[in-house]
Amino acid sequence: MNKPKTIHLSTLMIITCLINTLTFAQEVTVEDYARAEKFLYTNTSKLVFDMNIRPNWIDGDRFWYRTTSPEGSEFLLVSAKSQKYKQAFDHNKVANALSKLTGKQYSGKKLPFSSFEYTNNEKALVFRVGKQYYSCDTKGGNCKESDPYPHRDWKAIESPDGKSAAFIRDFNLWIRDLTTGKETQLTFDGIEDFGYATNNAGWAKSDRPVLTWSPDSKMIATFQHDARGVGNMYMVSTNVGHPKLYSWKYPLPEDSVIFRIHRVVIHVDDAKVVKLQMGPDQHRSTITDHISIEGGKVSDLEWSKDGSQLAFVSSSRDHKEAILRVADPHTGAVRDVLSETVDTFFESGWRKINWHVLKNTDEVIWYSQRDNWGHLYLYDLKSGQLKKQITSGDWTVLQVLRIDEDTRTIYFTGAGKEPGDPYYQYLYSTSLDVQNNQQLAEANVNFEGVQLLTPANANHVVTLSPSGKYLVDRYSKPDVPPVTVVRSNNGKELMKIGKPDISQLMDNGWKAPESFSVKARDGETDIYGMMFKPSNFDPSKKYPIINYIYPGPQSGSVGSRSFSPSRGDKQSLAELGFIVVAIDAMGTPMRSKSFHAAYYGNMGDNGLPDQITAMKQLAAKYSWIDIDRVGIYGHSGGGFASTDAILRYPDFFKVAVSSAGNHDNRNYEDDWGEKWQGLLKKNADGTTNYDNQANQLLVKNLKGKLLLAHGTLDSNVPVSNTMLVVNELIAANKDFDLILFPNRGHGFGNEAYMMRRRWDYFVEHLLGVEPPREYKIGAGR
Repeated sequence: MNKPKTIHLSTLMIITCLINTLTFAQEVTVEDYARAEKFLYTNTSKLVFDMNIRPNWIDGDRFWYRTTSPEGSEFLLVSAKSQKYKQAFDHNKVANALSKLTGKQYSGKKLPFSSFEYTNNEKALVFRVGKQYYSCDTKGGNCKESDPYPHRDWKAIESPDGKSAAFIRDFNLWIRDLTTGKETQLTFDGIEDFGYATNNAGWAKSDRPVLTWSPDSKMIATFQHDARGVGNMYMVSTNVGHPKLYSWKYPLPEDSVIFRIHRVVIHVDDAKVVKLQMGPDQHRSTITDHISIEGGKVSDLEWSKDGSQLAFVSSSRDHKEAILRVADPHTGAVRDVLSETVDTFFESGWRKINWHVLKNTDEVIWYSQRDNWGHLYLYDLKSGQLKKQITSGDWTVLQVLRIDEDTRTIYFTGAGKEPGDPYYQYLYSTSLDVQNNQQLAEANVNFEGVQLLTPANANHVVTLSPSGKYLVDRYSKPDVPPVTVVRSNNGKELMKIGKPDISQLMDNGWKAPESFSVKARDGETDIYGMMFKPSNFDPSKKYPIINYIYPGPQSGSVGSRSFSPSRGDKQSLAELGFIVVAIDAMGTPMRSKSFHAAYYGNMGDNGLPDQITAMKQLAAKYSWIDIDRVGIYGHSGGGFASTDAILRYPDFFKVAVSSAGNHDNRNYEDDWGEKWQGLLKKNADGTTNYDNQANQLLVKNLKGKLLLAHGTLDSNVPVSNTMLVVNELIAANKDFDLILFPNRGHGFGNEAYMMRRRWDYFVEHLLGVEPPREYKIGAGR
């Protein structure tokens, strides 16, 4: 008698896995890669028109902008006051004159430049074609080769009156007379590692000086940049023969000495240097990892309009204390006005400094998150006493754009005040003389203290006119193309400009990303993201999910909520058979302070618990998401986070592609780690407070597939960051993949080769099929 055959449970599991693999597997062809490629920005940007109108203000109420259409482009001159527009110059005649001069054929709709500058009282324009500059009269009768824009030297900073430009030579500061070309030395004791106006933050450096001219062009506020005793960063080129050694000062969190700045005021007429009567400040800013902002100006510093006073903020090395000071530029005397100390990190705004001194009334506007939200406060400049809170509520002031001292009105952008996505930005105004907003809010009184000037439920990009009387408001959503309007400063719409056209993009099969909100790790806080699905999406299929990540605390994964035809290669990846998501986890800015500081001192968190719970919620809602096949990728901070993800959560993340990651912030610039992780502290047992963010300490956990990449001349995030992880992976006998990009800096993440290898890696290891061999992005299929 034959006994029935017994099938063991383990055999059934293997069979089931094979069936599932066959069910999930699909062929990925060259045609699929070609379809993915057409969703990259280099291709989609050609299919949208009048999408990115940028006003170039000429005076208080006039600006020009470039409009685009399928037929070409045009430059229009707009008068906000009269609400009329016309061509900025005679396009056809300029095209004819330029064609005659160069021997190349141009037409009025297809001029070879996208920007210009008026000269000679708007009777002529200067523009660049390739490396050559040209000047044409606006009526188009004549064109000629020209020098670059008058005296425009990127290594120099021009004075407000346009007569002089300051530059560095041999560690000292000089000026050049822009009429005669005469050069005058202003300082004489600058030396290597202790030069004037030196532009070096370690992770970023330039030959351009860092300085701020006084409004009357008679004085320059700058510093001696003290790098004495600071450690060096070293890199070598890849080439035949002896490599070139690159060496520069680059402080790290563990260093006892970092960059310091000795503040000075230089009087131009007599080359007199006035040293401020104070010790050196640490190389710190209230908003950036540098002290250079907005065209080379000194961060956290502003002159009074009459040049009689200099105000600045000194920040502590750990970013926990900010002190507002005022100085006499003639004597160097310094007086402390007010200070604020916080438990984590102090910031004066979102990507823009929001404190401002009102010397005429001896007041100062100060930005603080002391009530858990970013708001404005009014202080007495003499006594340093708080006069009142200007804005309040569970929303955030982002950027102060203008202060009209005559009408006592502040214009600023904010987020979270209006219903909907809290990352949408709006423009508001409020009066410095309104009643105490906090008291009114607590009394539940409805008041008009803060006026919304851009009412459409969308993300607003606003540019104010120099006079402050008008503004250009471009508003859109991720799935809605922009509308651009001119408004008066009370928010009244005056005219629409531009005609956005995405018809060709839609005909190309474009699908908008889907915005969503889910709960964060605490089960209560709303977090927001975007989802990208294949254009040939089939809800009956199961799709692996890929998480694009750029963690806080500097920014988030999603980026701007404005319309964009492409967001990196997220849609392209989706086209290969994936669901791609970007999620702004806890730890990202633009919301409450507690949200932003969610993992202060524990950068290894990277918002990953929120990323995981978000994807699990999406998978529970949508049956076509395969939560058992999860990938993750990112560059720079995203490279740090993606490697962290697959090492810290090896049973959840199966594949990671990590490029240019700052895997251990002890090997990255001092300012970054010390702001978000704190000052380095070593324990008696040899451990440190930075161990919780060091990826190389987690390599024993690796189970999935990891691809690491780095540029060998990355001066931002040194390649040693990735080599630390590589060394420990080898020591732990772990399999991994590595691509080194010889002689590349930090920006290789979207090079065609890196992108293709990223696609291949997910197709092979997450989708489980062979990618087409050596597909070449940009081959012109």
